Amino acid sequence: MKMKKLPLIMAVMAAFCPISVLAQEFTQEQIDAIVAKAVDKALAERQAKIDAATDKKADVITEPQSAAQSPDMAIPFGVKFTGYARYGAHFQSGDQKYVGVDGSYNGASAIGRLGNEGNGGEFQLSKAFKGDNGAIWDVNVMFDHWGDEVNLKKAYAGVTNLLDSNPNAYFWAGRDFHQRPQQGINDYFWMNHDGQGAGVKNFDIGGVQFDVAAVAAVESCSPEVMQDETNPSRITCTGGSGTGDKGNYALTSKIHGMKVGPLDLELYANYGFDSKAIDSSERMKAWQGGVVLSHTNDSGVNKIIARYSDHSDNSVFNKTKDLTTVYASFEGLHKFSQRAQVEYLLAFHDYDNKADNTDNRKNYGAIIRPMYWWNDVHSTWLEAGYQLVRYDQGGENKGWKLTLSQNISIAMGPEFRPMLRFYVTGGQVDNQRTAHVSGTDDQTLDDFNVGAMWEAWF
Repeated sequence: MKMKKLPLIMAVMAAFCPISVLAQEFTQEQIDAIVAKAVDKALAERQAKIDAATDKKADVITEPQSAAQSPDMAIPFGVKFTGYARYGAHFQSGDQKYVGVDGSYNGASAIGRLGNEGNGGEFQLSKAFKGDNGAIWDVNVMFDHWGDEVNLKKAYAGVTNLLDSNPNAYFWAGRDFHQRPQQGINDYFWMNHDGQGAGVKNFDIGGVQFDVAAVAAVESCSPEVMQDETNPSRITCTGGSGTGDKGNYALTSKIHGMKVGPLDLELYANYGFDSKAIDSSERMKAWQGGVVLSHTNDSGVNKIIARYSDHSDNSVFNKTKDLTTVYASFEGLHKFSQRAQVEYLLAFHDYDNKADNTDNRKNYGAIIRPMYWWNDVHSTWLEAGYQLVRYDQGGENKGWKLTLSQNISIAMGPEFRPMLRFYVTGGQVDNQRTAHVSGTDDQTLDDFNVGAMWEAWF
């Protein structure tokens, strides 16, 4: 405690004593050396912060972090405000507002995300507390706006530094984004188990981190117009989420913090089941497993993802009898220099329903996004994407997209937001198989759109 007060005492003494008195003990050369050392230290600290920021991985993290991150953290004063949002104007002069190939399952923007995504946002408020016993608690609430409705997406509490033997273990309960690893360039959650339940994260087992939870899908409904009511336009359901469990449950697990030589390894295993809230004829079980191998160096990051699902696709909440799916991808970011970088992704998705093979398909996708920074504010990005959906029973849908974007951002690097983006998007989609099944002749869609938007995570 005395040592902590010493700098304050020295500052007070300096304020009340003449500079000449304090300087009597030092020569001018000594004073110059002290000043130079302080300047060098400040510059080194500044450069370390810049290097840490530019060494971030290519992952686009849109999920705001909990206020309680580690046992030794300083509790922030007041309420922490975090989130992700994008809003802007998108003018359609072609056949599609957003370029997409029919039958594509691997991402909201599987053909490329740049200049090809809608508006919305997620806004979170978090408050951390520290107990007398040293335990750190946090309470988190999030609302999202991805449509006409504003929905409660998070309402949970958690605690860390609770166990002396495992201080980093984080116990939580409530409603939360849950096990939703995301790929940024195609905006795909290759697993997603958002819901409400309880679990623990970062439980250390011999140097390996372990996450486990039991979660329930939240009941929800779709808008429905009841024409037999007194008011023919009466909407009986808003489309938002309810507060109770839907009847679909999942046990989720993740092992991370492992090394295989120079590679980082993550393993996922999930099991889905239903309660009696689901009709007995529709109850079933599902499971899935996944593996992630990644390698990070001074030039960027590369990552391989593989997932196998039985009776499900990317979530064991949603089940389909006799369905098996496989998803695999290779993605990364390479820095040619601080100003020139490129992101890329190759993806494969196999959808195989043995009970009904009419929709069985294989989906192939490729996206590349070269980026150049003119300075620490202005940059130009070019994104090219190609998508092919080939059906087992014959026929295919395919398309391409090209976007040129001029950006204004807070700093240099693809991970920095907020960003103002001015873009033009062109493309063409040829839905041969869809046109054949529907009996229409119009199978080719030409696209040309322009827009401006703001995007930020904070």
